[in-house]
Amino acid sequence: MAKRVAAARRVQKTLLSTVAVAGLIASGLFVMAGAALAAPKSAIVVDANTGKVLYSSNADAKRHPASLTKMMTLYILFESIDAGRNSLNTQIKVSKTCAARPPSKLGFKPGQTISARDAIQALTTKSANDVACAIGEHFAGTESKFGEMMTRRARSLGMKNTVFRNASGLPDKAQVTTARDMALLGRALQEHYPEYYKFFSVRSFKWRGQTIAGHNRLIGRVQGVDGIKTGYTNASGFNLVSSARRGNRHIVGVVLGGDTAKARDQRMSALLEEYFPKARNGARTVSIARGTPVFGDTQMAYADEPAPLPTPRPLDVEPVVTASVVGANSIFALAAMEEGDAGLPDDADVEAPEPPAMVEAPVPVDANSWKIQLAATPTQSSALEILQSAQAKAPGVLANAAPYTESVAKGNTTLYRARFAGFADKESARAACAQLAKRDFACLAVSN
Repeated sequence: MAKRVAAARRVQKTLLSTVAVAGLIASGLFVMAGAALAAPKSAIVVDANTGKVLYSSNADAKRHPASLTKMMTLYILFESIDAGRNSLNTQIKVSKTCAARPPSKLGFKPGQTISARDAIQALTTKSANDVACAIGEHFAGTESKFGEMMTRRARSLGMKNTVFRNASGLPDKAQVTTARDMALLGRALQEHYPEYYKFFSVRSFKWRGQTIAGHNRLIGRVQGVDGIKTGYTNASGFNLVSSARRGNRHIVGVVLGGDTAKARDQRMSALLEEYFPKARNGARTVSIARGTPVFGDTQMAYADEPAPLPTPRPLDVEPVVTASVVGANSIFALAAMEEGDAGLPDDADVEAPEPPAMVEAPVPVDANSWKIQLAATPTQSSALEILQSAQAKAPGVLANAAPYTESVAKGNTTLYRARFAGFADKESARAACAQLAKRDFACLAVSN
């Protein structure tokens, strides 16, 4: 541990000597600590012009889709709009059940509505679970019935190994997919509904005075990337489907099960760069069969008058990459931030036990106990993700610790500390930090 701390301090000293870091500190930008980068568990790259697989690794291994599920939710919505059963102005009602879905979400009161246009953008940027649920109920009455519709539609498109159980991708043991199936769905969205696919390239949208930023950090950063979707739950890991075009070349890549958002993004970027030159430089030579449209028994109707839109709760707008100093002896780390599109573990698919509820201060245990701090981030959702990742990777170390976030004002900026409480003394807190350091988490024992 002493060697790790010494090395971290050497890095800190070097970084502090640079103008860039000095500027970040001066401007109040902060960094979250993250887990080590690792190769994802499943990936595929497909030439969208020919259908040829350019690269695959465990492409048919079944994994949980997380928010990639929303790609099929949107496919069905696009299909209904294209068929004239709905329009971009159709009002979609949010039930009590949907309003209660866990984050990420916009935040509705039961009975409020959202237009189909805004619903699409809420899914492609914010990955809002309450909105996804509302779309499912709009079509089928219940999310479970909509999951059956989604599965039938997936089979009709040729997605042989995908099963959907809900509209959002929130944890469900039976909801599975493969990298190959997700690549097919990504291509189908573009090919069948190009006029609506453009919503996947939207980087932010306005919602009742709030600017909601998207989670796909490759758009605008990697040449040619025009979408599609990110996803994360504890059980799935960090997922991404990406489409990119350069000239007449067009490829679709899928990465499932990344250990961190940054690792996933780096892997995708590397795959796109490596396989673009191998893609066909010309027009599309194959097409994906549309299959049979699937609509529920519920007759969808247009709302004559839009219902009042909800007054939004404050929404986090997460930066792509920032830098942070947490106290004088902090360990520096860089990591990308990811959406909290589930925020809940799937007990059936992770070894760690379900963590206690994560709450804002006051500390949920004796305030005099020792604590460990893993990071201080600009948003509470990012702090929660760090805590959940630590629990998943070190369940034994944190079995008796209570996770919580604590807000602290730093000038004009509010930070959210990601902490575990409940350590009897300094030695036990430091021992926990030592174990977490072995799993590549920055960690600091604190008494306050």
